[in-house]
This record gives sequence, structure tokens and C-alpha cells, in this order.
Amino acid sequence: MNRNGKLSRAAALFLSAVLFFTILFPQRAAAAPAWPDQTAIEAEGGILMDADSGCVIYGKNIHQQFFPASITKILTALIVIENCDLDDTITFSRNAVYNVEAGSTSAGYDTGDQITVREALYAMLLKSANEVANALAEHCAGSVEAFAEMMNQKAASLGCTDSHFVNPSGLNDPQHYTTPYDYALIAQAAFNDPTFVEFDSKTYYELPPNGTNASNFTVYCGHKMLKKNSNLYYPGIIGGKTGYTRLAGNTLVTCAERDGLRLITVILNGHQTHYTDTKTLLDFGFANFRNEKIANYDQTYTQLEEDIDLTGSHDALLKIDTARSVTLPKNAQFSDTTSEISYDLGSGDPDNAVARVSYLYNGRVAGHTWLCSEPSVSIEQPSGGFGRSGDGRGGNPVAAFFSGLREDLDDASLPGWLPVLIGIAALAALAAVAFLAQRIIADKAKEDLRMNESLRRLQQKSGSAQDGIYQDSSSSVDHYLKDTRIHSRRRSGGGGFFHKG
Repeated sequence: MNRNGKLSRAAALFLSAVLFFTILFPQRAAAAPAWPDQTAIEAEGGILMDADSGCVIYGKNIHQQFFPASITKILTALIVIENCDLDDTITFSRNAVYNVEAGSTSAGYDTGDQITVREALYAMLLKSANEVANALAEHCAGSVEAFAEMMNQKAASLGCTDSHFVNPSGLNDPQHYTTPYDYALIAQAAFNDPTFVEFDSKTYYELPPNGTNASNFTVYCGHKMLKKNSNLYYPGIIGGKTGYTRLAGNTLVTCAERDGLRLITVILNGHQTHYTDTKTLLDFGFANFRNEKIANYDQTYTQLEEDIDLTGSHDALLKIDTARSVTLPKNAQFSDTTSEISYDLGSGDPDNAVARVSYLYNGRVAGHTWLCSEPSVSIEQPSGGFGRSGDGRGGNPVAAFFSGLREDLDDASLPGWLPVLIGIAALAALAAVAFLAQRIIADKAKEDLRMNESLRRLQQKSGSAQDGIYQDSSSSVDHYLKDTRIHSRRRSGGGGFFHKG
């Protein structure tokens, strides 16, 4: 083995040890200031979410199912934008025009009328035209029923677990329902799409003639907080969507931003209080919270990048997603959070993610990020966990590490300071193992399985191509923890090596 190969091997072993022993010790924080909760809404259900971190700042009945009414059209627009050319022409079918409730909102289109997808999105989002929603669904999927399948698939991919959709408009149907939390996830995805924001932030748009209007006509947004000439105008608002049916009551989705904090509110089953409830939540959020980039404060995981480049011979094998953030009370510090790691990755996680790191504030999920492999990294899954495949040490990750490390130190010409540094790490590791022996034994089987599954999924993705349920309360809640707890940042065994490929 040449010198560079020995150095890479030693560095890989060192990375494995750093990751292994880092996750054994969850970060501990001193008592943090209480999470602000001095607010309430009158609607039956509602939520205030940080659009960037996904943190639930406030919630009321966030997993109770309600009829969404026309806020459904946010999901419809998002799917159309992702799957259709905006300059395509759609033709209104008889079913699109007449398969709506009598007296429901319309933009006056009739059978045979033609309009571009772009124009249709404005008519649907601003005017809330139901026949336009039907026409877009038919153009996108071939039928309203096929489009409803796309809606449910998209919702599931965003983490929605308590919603079901059967039409693109939101007209009443017993099988058409959502929850405040689920629809906040949908709104979060929509407001992260610049094209959707371009449509949804407009207050008016001029459309060409149709079967009812002989000349050009203008549609205006229904969300009064967007209109500067309204007494309900809200500075910093980005967009939103209104909804109402007799069964659904008033529904309202809103997104606003101030001082780098972008907030989403969802109000369901309001009783003429949807605007005051929304203002209450937005005022509360902007007055009491801030958003912080994780990479600006937490060096625990970014240190892995430096550790793997000790020899200066190659790039880091693991990277932390630096774009992610956490939500904190204004009088709190990042050090007031604790971090936990999970290998239970889903379809919504990045393809190259190895683990999900969540940050908790007094037990509440304040944000998360991912540990990801570099695109050039392939995962070699050993038969026995951390030990190298076929070396006879797979069953004992600690023994595997130190045995391999001893061989590498014996036959590699390493910089003089590297053995000292690795030796210190080895002593710390031995002390940790002794102190946590019982804990490691108890958790080993479960955590081995989770890590192995995470690496196996990542390996399968590399080979082929290269949040959350929360507890409810009837009012402002103190905790929003997943029913399936995020596993504490610890494990024994499991895993493999990260190799440049």
C-alpha cells in the first residue's frame, strides 16, 4: 500500500471514530428561556410555522381534520407548475365547466374556451375560479380523478399523513380534507417555489376575452391582507389564498417575511375571524422569534469535514447541509438547543443523506439539517458493522477501529502530529466506551439496524443514479414532538466506511 493509500485509510478510520463517538454524546444545554406562548386564536384549527426551518411556533388542533375549501388551489397550482409548460394552451371541456357546485366562484369560461396555463393559474389563484381548476387538472393529468391521485402523492411526499384530496378546487366532499399541520407543509413547499410566489403575490391580472366576457377583463386577488388599499393590509406579506364553504367555514393561508424570518399561517374552520387570527399569529411570531442558520453556530458536525482532511490529501467525505436553519425565541441562544441524530430517512430527505440531525429547544423541534456524502463518495457496507469486510473484526466496531488504526500507524509514514492527535482520540474513545458500556449494549441492535439501513438505502441510490407527527392540544401547545421520537445522537456499531469512488 502506498503512502497516500495508508493516509486515506487512516483518515477514513479516524472519520469513522469521530462520527461514532460524536453521536454517543448528545449535546447538553443549560436551562433555556421558556418558549413564548402568550397568544391564541378563535378558529377551530390553526398553525404558525417558520417557512424555512419548518418549526411549529404555535398550533391549535394541528392534526384535526377539516375541510380546506379553496386553499386547496395552492396544492393544485404547485403540481401544475411542476408538471406543465406555462405557455401550453388548455381547452375547457364540458365536464370542467359544469362539474362544479351551482353558484360557486367562476371566471366565466365556457365549453371550448381556450387559455394558456399561465393565464389559468392567475384566474385560479386570484379569482379562485373552480372551472379553471378543473381545466388545469384535466390538462395536467387527463382527468380530475387522475389529478387527485397526483395531489395525494404530492402531499404524501411532503410529509402529509392526515390529508386526502379528491378534486383540484376544494369544493365540498366527505373525502376531501386536511389538517393545519399538513397544509402548512404544502404551503411551505409552495412558497419555496419562486414560480408559485410570482403568481400568488400578484394582486390583479388582466385576462383575454372568454365565453362570458367579450373583452379583456381583470381578476383581483381575494386575500385582503395583500391589498395596500385595504385596512387589513399586512406589511411584509408575500402571498396566500382564501377559502370558504358553508361546511369548511373560513379558511386562509398566508406567508409573510420580516427581518429574515419567513412565517406561514394556516387557519381552518374560522368563523369570520380568519384575518384577525392570521394577524394575531404573524404579530406574535415576528415579535418573539428569529431564524438562525445552523452552520453559523454548530461546529459539532462541520468539524467532521476538517477531521477527514487532516493529511491535506483529499476532500471531505461528509458535508453538513449549510442552508438549513433553526427557529429560536429572541432572548434565546443557539447553545440552548440540543441535537439528536436519526438514520430513519424518508422520501423527502436528500438522496445523498446519511443521517438527519434535529435541533430541540426545550423538547420542541426547532429545526433540522442533514449529514450528506459528497457526490463522489460510495458506501461500502461491511457484513459486520463498522469493521472492514472480511477482516474478522466486523462484530466489534470498537475492536475493529483500534485494530485497523494500530496497523495503519505501524506501517504508514504519517505527519508527526497526526499519531498524537489520533492517540488522544483513541484514549477518549476508550473512556467513552467504558463509561457507556451498558448503554451501548442495550441500544446496539436497534441502532445497528438503523445505520445499516440508512447506508444501504444510500448505496442503492448511488448505484442506480450514481417531520413529522406532532402531539396535539386544543389550544396553544407546549410540545410538538414526533410520536416516533427522533433517536438520540448515539449508536454502537453499524455503518461502514465512506470511500472516494
